[in-house]
Amino acid sequence: MNRLLSVILALSLLSLPAFSQTAAQKSRKAKLAKEIAILDKQLADARKQSSNAESVLKLTRRKISSRKQLVAESQKQINELDARIAAKEDTIAMLQARLDTLSAGYSRLVRTAYRSRDSRVWYMYVLASDDLGQGLRRYGYLKSLSGQMRTQASKIREAKASLEEQKQAAERLRAEAASVRKSRLGELDKLKKEEGESEGLIARLKRDRNKYEKQLESKRREQKALDAEIRRMMDKARGGSGAKRKPADAKLDAEFAANMGKLPWPAEGPVVDSFGEHMHHVYKNVKMPFNNGIGIALSPGTAVKSVFDGKVCQVIVMPGYNQCVLVQHGGYFTFYCKLAKVSVKAGDAVKTGQVLGVVDTIGGETQLHFELWDDKTPRDPEGWLRGLL
Repeated sequence: MNRLLSVILALSLLSLPAFSQTAAQKSRKAKLAKEIAILDKQLADARKQSSNAESVLKLTRRKISSRKQLVAESQKQINELDARIAAKEDTIAMLQARLDTLSAGYSRLVRTAYRSRDSRVWYMYVLASDDLGQGLRRYGYLKSLSGQMRTQASKIREAKASLEEQKQAAERLRAEAASVRKSRLGELDKLKKEEGESEGLIARLKRDRNKYEKQLESKRREQKALDAEIRRMMDKARGGSGAKRKPADAKLDAEFAANMGKLPWPAEGPVVDSFGEHMHHVYKNVKMPFNNGIGIALSPGTAVKSVFDGKVCQVIVMPGYNQCVLVQHGGYFTFYCKLAKVSVKAGDAVKTGQVLGVVDTIGGETQLHFELWDDKTPRDPEGWLRGLL
């Protein structure tokens, strides 16, 4: 039985990485489901504004991306569960074979005991021995027969219990796999519907190109004004447009730089506007203005926090961006826009994780615009923020 337990233990240890991976997949699925819920709320708000088809398309496309990832994670989870079910079935087959062997051995012992049930047969068997040694051995064998039967019966009970436990575990895995498959089919149905909505929005935007190009030009002017204002504020914080980093800031510079890829998110949500220059997703020959930061979709009322220790340089209000907070971290700067409420003022020292304000809803969008600057150069914030599951 010790060998059987060793084999079962080895199989259990082999299944542990699969269990851990499935748990991680469940966490990623929960994160994606949360992202989709945030985007659903924003889409509901954006649809109320009939002229905001471009915003609705952007959110829909981001939701489609999250949905595809969710479907992929479900498929990975199904594959993991199928592998674990197969492993359980192998264990069950091994246990059944072991039980069959034990049962056959027990049957032989019973037959032997039955033949020897008359005590006179026992005595004759011992007395017929060729010598004393053989007689003692025969006597010992007969005496231990009942003990062997008890031991064999105990082994059979243990094997049956292990077999039943493995069968129940396999059934639980099958039920979980069936549930995940059903969920995946539901997600695929939603994905098909969302892709249809996306195609409809694209057709609408193509029909009203002049209207949306005017809106795009307005956004371009707002973004250009924001860029000029942030550069002005950073120059002022440095002591002039030609000023360089002060030696006193070197320590904070090094600490900030050392945390590249480790900074906490100012608020957790799906990135719906990525860093850099992109072509318009409908008007393929139209270049979008360079995005110095990222747009993070959030639930209404979400608190926005500082990503590192620093000092508030200035709080401003800009068209299309509402209230904005610029925080200096030595020669680095972080910029938080589209806030409804601000809880800091110029000159305040802030700590990592300190609340700066609350996100605003502008034009049906509840999104934080976040930028990170290395001296006078904008950097992709996603490369500086710690990865999420």
